[in-house]
Amino acid sequence: MPRHTRKLGGESLEKRKGQIMISSDHCVIGSCDELKPGDAIEAFYKGTLLYRGPVTEIAPRHGLFWILDTVTGSRRLLDIAEFSIVRLPAHYREVQLSAPRP
Repeated sequence: MPRHTRKLGGESLEKRKGQIMISSDHCVIGSCDELKPGDAIEAFYKGTLLYRGPVTEIAPRHGLFWILDTVTGSRRLLDIAEFSIVRLPAHYREVQLSAPRP
């Protein structure tokens, strides 16, 4: 069940996924090759924000990456094909990558 809802600019994020930039500081990610550890991201499913946090590891050949979810504090494995991923500016990083692993 979604923890919070967010739609960008009044439209569903899905309608904007074809664009590279959705605002001056938010960038839609199309593949894991565009991510690096430490990137702050938000993961949307059908326009609803489900997860937010820094990228901790990437498996680009499989289209998978891990984040440290800032809401629950737990690691999440995300599939780039299942979510609309938005990279946030660096000042959105809420959790240090040095946080202990569960």
